[in-house]
Amino acid sequence: MIQIDALPAFSDNYIWLLQDTAKRRCAVVDPGDAGPVEAWLAAHAGWTLETIMVTHHHNDHVGGVERLRQLTNARVVGPAHERIPGRDVALDEGHRVSVLGVTFQVLAVPGHTLGHIAYFSDEPATPLLFSGDTLFAAGCGRMFEGTPEQMQPALARLAALPPSTEVYCAHEYTLSNLRFAKAVEPSNPHVQQRFAEVTRMRADNRITLPSTIGLERLTNPFLRTSETLVKQKADEWNGRPNDSQVAVFAALRSWKDTF
Repeated sequence: MIQIDALPAFSDNYIWLLQDTAKRRCAVVDPGDAGPVEAWLAAHAGWTLETIMVTHHHNDHVGGVERLRQLTNARVVGPAHERIPGRDVALDEGHRVSVLGVTFQVLAVPGHTLGHIAYFSDEPATPLLFSGDTLFAAGCGRMFEGTPEQMQPALARLAALPPSTEVYCAHEYTLSNLRFAKAVEPSNPHVQQRFAEVTRMRADNRITLPSTIGLERLTNPFLRTSETLVKQKADEWNGRPNDSQVAVFAALRSWKDTF
């Protein structure tokens, strides 16, 4: 059994901590800051940090990698087509990597960055996805390097994972994303319900993650580009018809960038 907890970092990042409690070993995903991981290890004597998993090269995801590697000699695994500090294993589409005895499939999901990867495993009773900054709860990342033609199919691929898959993304953006989702689909009852629930959670300073793929399919406009009402809203924003799901996605992302 792998236990997963969030280590908050910066203003809204989460470093995901995977724990094998039986063997007192752990792994972390996207440690942009070494401090929260160091503090956890200091409070849990006898634990070993075995693996550092990286999704992409942005500093708020890799800033703590080299220090943690020096302190713990942990193995660093990350995308093959990006510069990742201290990387020991370069991962690309179709590769598999074992972390704490769990095998993860590597998915290439370009868009936010060109070499961005996600980690998916269906070995646990509940499938797991570490999506970095590609898929957020009720949203998606900005396209800093990629194109809509890359990112929309990447998101559609994640949306096709089993509905029960738990989605561990890297930021606490859920409430602001749901405000946008309400603008796109004001009559979607699932969006309205989730917005109310997340509003209460954030008022209590509670984490809104993980999400699930099933919930994202119901409430995330960037995964709902085939829905008639979503397309209509995207057409209104663009001032012209969008003739494909990629075009709908591009219009939504442009709208969200200025929302």
